[in-house]
Amino acid sequence: MKKITFLILLVFCALNLNAQDTCNNALAVSVGLHTVNAVDGSEIPLPVCSTNGEGATAGKWYAFTPDEDSYVTVSTDLDQNAGGDTRIQIYDGDCSSLSCVAGDDDSGIVEPEGGGSSYLSIAGFSATAGTTYYIAFDNKWNSGGFDFQITLSEPPPPTPFSFSAQTLGTSGSTMAIVDMNGDFIDDVVSISASNVNLQLQTSSGFTEMNIGTDNADWTPDWSLAAGDYNADGFNDLLYAAWGGVTFMKSNGDMTYTKETFNDYVASQRSNFVDLNNDGHLDAFVCHDVAPSVYYINDGGGDLTFYRSNQEGAPYQLATYYSGGNYGSIWVDYDNDRNTDMFIAKCGGDFPRYVNQMHRNTGGEDNIFVENAASIGLDDDNQTWSSCWGDFDNDGDMDVFVGASSGAHILKENNGEAASYTFTDITASSGVSALTATSREHVTFDFDNDGYLDIVSGSNVLRNNGDMTFTPYMGVFSGTGAFGDLNNDGFIDAYRGSSVYLNDGNDNHWIKISTVGGATEGMSNINGIGARVEVHTPTGIYIRDVRSGDGFEFMNSLNTHVGLGANDTIDNIIVYWPSGIVDNIAGPSTDQHLIIHEGQTLTVEDESLASVVIYPNPVKDIINIDTPVDLTNKIATVFDINGKKVLNKKLTDNSLDVSKLASGSYILRIESLGKSISKKFIKE
Repeated sequence: MKKITFLILLVFCALNLNAQDTCNNALAVSVGLHTVNAVDGSEIPLPVCSTNGEGATAGKWYAFTPDEDSYVTVSTDLDQNAGGDTRIQIYDGDCSSLSCVAGDDDSGIVEPEGGGSSYLSIAGFSATAGTTYYIAFDNKWNSGGFDFQITLSEPPPPTPFSFSAQTLGTSGSTMAIVDMNGDFIDDVVSISASNVNLQLQTSSGFTEMNIGTDNADWTPDWSLAAGDYNADGFNDLLYAAWGGVTFMKSNGDMTYTKETFNDYVASQRSNFVDLNNDGHLDAFVCHDVAPSVYYINDGGGDLTFYRSNQEGAPYQLATYYSGGNYGSIWVDYDNDRNTDMFIAKCGGDFPRYVNQMHRNTGGEDNIFVENAASIGLDDDNQTWSSCWGDFDNDGDMDVFVGASSGAHILKENNGEAASYTFTDITASSGVSALTATSREHVTFDFDNDGYLDIVSGSNVLRNNGDMTFTPYMGVFSGTGAFGDLNNDGFIDAYRGSSVYLNDGNDNHWIKISTVGGATEGMSNINGIGARVEVHTPTGIYIRDVRSGDGFEFMNSLNTHVGLGANDTIDNIIVYWPSGIVDNIAGPSTDQHLIIHEGQTLTVEDESLASVVIYPNPVKDIINIDTPVDLTNKIATVFDINGKKVLNKKLTDNSLDVSKLASGSYILRIESLGKSISKKFIKE
């Protein structure tokens, strides 16, 4: 009898050893603390519901069935796990056909002893009573043991927007939603060392296309940016890694040529931007442990590397000796038609982690001046990214500085009357109700009500339309990219191997693709750096065209504007980086509009018809004789080839042109898309 009992015990132990190894053998768990001895099970969790793609070789499986409708949080972000690295995938369905519910990689905030980054995980989702959910850990980063905790809270209120998940067979990581085949419609992009995996959007769904590449010296472990820097009609890619940068340059036929610079860069956020405003995209990369770097385009798609503090560097941008540069975003914060740069800073000793604003002065040499302290943006919170948008629709850009640890900050732009300084309105805005932190923060109008919402990690701060926000938790599973993946005018999301299609509503919208001339005197082909204004009977909506926002991912280059109940548009004005202004009258709503630089005729400002400028020729100061108050109108000077060489917001009826070389020029004075131009000679 003892032998039989012993045999039964052996069999039981053998079966128990296999528990948790596969979905079918998932160990049933309840609310509370649980221990994972090792991630060494035979079934790899797929599809990937969190970031950083495939690459795991083992998994561990658990099953959780709530007794009541609730919000479930699964977390490894526990003190006893400090210094560890975990990744969570959460599914519903049956084991033969799993669907992503939530997932996370690296949203934790518990830091290792002595400081540093947290790589622990927190995933939350709304659960239905009686439904079994599968919680799976993989060994993408770690196969060792750790604890995880399941907690319940009240279900969140219904969101004013909803999404339907659809699984895609993507491969790779560091995701993007951006047009890759030149049709201006957003595609899904994921990257591996020797492959660009595309899910090309079609009228009936997605078509997969794998583009083999030379093995990337640096993969986009930290960030990915897209833009057409060789102006061949197809977007190129920038891979930013801790160690260096690789460019994948389009050959014009949906293949790529690898370009790598042998310069050490501890990369963080990366962007494409036309730094010298010559009509060709340059690239900027935040450096974590040294001054930031950039790559200047020679006009033919060849790049030259510069470190911001090196001798002979044309621009000094984020030059602090030990870096701390995490989240760069290019934005015209002071409405002078010049693109400025804000950097979210993090880590180390003061003042390394003090946020910076680099104001573009608009001169011929495009000098940037760091002025965060003077305008109220020199916060020293720990942040990896910020998001900029006109949250109150008053015509200037406000900022949400998202915390990677600590508290989030919302600041309102005080506008031209207060010299574009900023006021902290966090306390009255409701954003403090969001205590979860993240390194990813972006802004989109998900319900197209005309007010920009804020994404912080997997959560959304919904804009109530009065500069207050309501948090909705776990709207998305983890972090990822955003764009319009079914061309219906509503913003969708991409996470792991899933896309989340916005279910939409009856609100109106307009979507705009900007196409620059990419020639002398015109803008880069993507129109990156352009300001788009949509004028409606109820107000004006403003957007800036950017490549690279948030921290890691690449979002759509198309400009999306929700219009709410507005079913008409008065006009759309595009202020191009070149200085060209296009004014499109009365376009229809609910359409995708492609605007080419210079496609409309100049709209003359009749109030300035009698303007006279003197002296002419001029040495230093041009005086502008007109009864009209020119304060805050934009004065732009173009050379004989049509290139913008000076751009200033006027403070009175005069303009300093002393730094211009001798020659013939055109002075244009512009406001609200209307302008007048006069020729002058500089002695």
